[in-house]
Amino acid sequence: MLKEITPSAVYMGFLAAFVGYLASFAIVLAGLKAVGATDAQAATGLFYATIGTGLGSVILPWILRVPAAVAWSTPGAAFLAATTMLDGGFNEAVGAMIICAGLILLTGFVPAIGRFVTNIPKPVAGALLAGVLIKLCFAPVLALGEIPHLMFPVLLAWLVGLYWNRLFAMPLAMITFFVILGFVMDYDQLRQSPTVALFPNLSPFTPIFTLNSVISISIPLYLVTMAGQNIPGFAVLSLNGYEVDRQALLRKTGFASLLIAPFGSVPANMSAITAAMVTGADAGPNPNHRYWAAIFFGIFYASFAFLAAFVTTLASIAPAALITGVAGLALIPALVKAMGAAFEDEKHLEAPALTFLMTASGMTLFGISGAFWGVLIGATLWMIQSYRSED
Repeated sequence: MLKEITPSAVYMGFLAAFVGYLASFAIVLAGLKAVGATDAQAATGLFYATIGTGLGSVILPWILRVPAAVAWSTPGAAFLAATTMLDGGFNEAVGAMIICAGLILLTGFVPAIGRFVTNIPKPVAGALLAGVLIKLCFAPVLALGEIPHLMFPVLLAWLVGLYWNRLFAMPLAMITFFVILGFVMDYDQLRQSPTVALFPNLSPFTPIFTLNSVISISIPLYLVTMAGQNIPGFAVLSLNGYEVDRQALLRKTGFASLLIAPFGSVPANMSAITAAMVTGADAGPNPNHRYWAAIFFGIFYASFAFLAAFVTTLASIAPAALITGVAGLALIPALVKAMGAAFEDEKHLEAPALTFLMTASGMTLFGISGAFWGVLIGATLWMIQSYRSED
């Protein structure tokens, strides 16, 4: 079995972990802090999200002999970043993330729930995701106007990366970010920060469960995770010729999410971008042996968990506009794809438009977030228009 390991598998595993972590850890931190996490709590959440992703990407490919890479929910983190803090603070958000994990696990046991999610009109689902992402995607432009001397080099590095190789756009932007941070940070503040440690606090948080948090956070977080990560992740595996039991994978990732959610972690789910890297020809000449690329991805990714406290401290010292600006850059490709899916049907533009506007606005009605109302009203309008067009 070990003879199946190739240098290509090791290299692509490392590259996927490097790209995946640098491209999105700032989004996870932004999401956790937006719902009330302190720096120490955000470090704990990031640690467990990274460990959950890494170990999941080792265990699943090892068992299935398929490059089924696991990722944290980047769209879910972006949704949290655009969410108003709940009355119960971060503890209530943790309760909502636990419920979300339970919904993913339940979907693995009840196929009808999965069919219901996949039957949400694709334009409405795309509009939901676009509405979640757009607020954070404004951040790079706003940062450019607020701190041009800091944001412009990061933006330039991102553009150079896009021109050179799309996969390296965010790593180059993040490297530039760290270089800039080296010039502007207060090293006395860094040394005195209580967050700097090899391990963050590893204790679980006390969750608060409320109906409002379930409707406002749990359900939208579940929907964007399914629509933005799990469904595309399954599609990547299928397109590369790997047939998997989707229900079994949902049960496993749902269970993993349930284990790490009490520590403030966003859900674990199937990977789409990194899965494309470890399932392709660059991961090895033999498709039957490419699962090793996913395993090495998981090993390298899990090792990045020990950077959680350090990178959280750096993020807390950096200008807030620069952090959100970097996070927004990582989401622009996903926003473009979601917008394309939302408005691809010229005969049904109103339903996704309403979903997008209600989600992006950040409005609340009866204490319930616009993301929930956007999906509900958009899907209802879509069904009415579809019914009328059939008459």
